[in-house]
Amino acid sequence: MSARVTVAFAMAPEARERVFPPARTAQFEEVADVRGFLTELESPEALRVLADVDVLVTGWGAPFVDAAVLDAAPRLRAVLHAAGTVKPYVADEVLRRGVRVSSAAEANAVPVAEYTVAMIVLANKKVLPIAARYQESRREFDVEQAFPGLGNFGQRVGIVGASKIGRKVVELLRPYELEVVAYDPYLTEADAAGLGVERLGLDELLSTSDVVSVHAPSLPSTRHLLDARGIGLMRAGSTLVNTARGEIVDQDALTARVVAGDLFAILDVTTPWVLDDDHPLYAHDHALLTPHIAGSLGVELGRLAAVVLEELQRLVHGRPLGYEIQADQMAITA
Repeated sequence: MSARVTVAFAMAPEARERVFPPARTAQFEEVADVRGFLTELESPEALRVLADVDVLVTGWGAPFVDAAVLDAAPRLRAVLHAAGTVKPYVADEVLRRGVRVSSAAEANAVPVAEYTVAMIVLANKKVLPIAARYQESRREFDVEQAFPGLGNFGQRVGIVGASKIGRKVVELLRPYELEVVAYDPYLTEADAAGLGVERLGLDELLSTSDVVSVHAPSLPSTRHLLDARGIGLMRAGSTLVNTARGEIVDQDALTARVVAGDLFAILDVTTPWVLDDDHPLYAHDHALLTPHIAGSLGVELGRLAAVVLEELQRLVHGRPLGYEIQADQMAITA
């Protein structure tokens, strides 16, 4: 590519304002000509911008990039996505036509993994029920007698899905004296050894782990990967952490065990996205629900912008992209 490329941003206005405020946009203008900020790719104005664009920077709420967009953008060489999954935003045709696609999924994995590790540590420490008991009684009580076996030393953590986030969680757990095991149909023994985890079947992982953390992609094949039978295998007193997607877990089966009092759930995602007002998980002291906060928010958005800027600089200088997506990865990634 030439030393000076043309760039357009295409995403929801609120995403651009949060991820690419003026100070960050100015950094892009130092290495490229910024031609526009688009929310759609069909109007005459958008088509005029597309006709002269080498790189599209996309993000949350981006319009779909398909064959029609490619036809309108004959110079397009790359789509740099300033978020995680590109599936809702980029057609397979884009890769087939040789347009390079990069994702900031690795950067977005960092806060998710950090959040997950924090929840794992708190789960093994039995913070949820202890806090609920303390809030109710407002008196000192024998914590170890009430919650025998609490703590993290030697506890087993089961990772469901050796995805980018799952692998980052494993990496961040290394300083802790925990036993980490993993299930992923695509994880080889060599990969598991490299990660420093034991590879288990899903049933064995569910039935032997103190905390199960879900990091599988949302695919037709992973819907209810943790079904009623699998959730029934989990040991009484164990915890399920889900920062992936709600549909991977049979939520009715999970709710039944939580309400029965023998399972804990830390859920950053649910099905539906927001539960009904009267859902029993809201008020139960064995459950912690958060509104999808594990991913990049606030100051963490700067990491996404930085990754995309680095990718643009690699393109400008003819270097390989750091986070390029290959066509054969699209079918098995989130």
